[in-house]
Amino acid sequence: MDVLSGRIILRPADPDTTLEFYRDQLGLAIAREYPGGTVFFGGSTLIEVAAHMAAGAGPSTSVLWLQVRDIAATQSELEGRGVQIVREARTEPWGLVEMHIADPDGTSIILVQVPADHPLRKDVRTPNQP
Repeated sequence: MDVLSGRIILRPADPDTTLEFYRDQLGLAIAREYPGGTVFFGGSTLIEVAAHMAAGAGPSTSVLWLQVRDIAATQSELEGRGVQIVREARTEPWGLVEMHIADPDGTSIILVQVPADHPLRKDVRTPNQP
């Protein structure tokens, strides 16, 4: 499996309180924001507070997010190794192609392919003007 990057995704019981903790109390820098979530720089990893995946009244849970180069090849490789695919790959409303698996303890692992036309691949810097 060709992993390009990863992050920890938090599914908080109270998204607003968790967001305030990481942003205001810990003072982590924001890597990006999107409707329903905020991604923070956490040293050599990213920490995402995903309000759209909130645990609700239950306990908070965590998810491992791994970006792969080719989701179809990764699925084929994992199936060949006997890994159960919890949810087949599909394009999400936010434009990423995601597939779900789980580790032996039940920790969710989301494998993600970022399409070439997705905003995560675009250079959003303003070009230098002469």
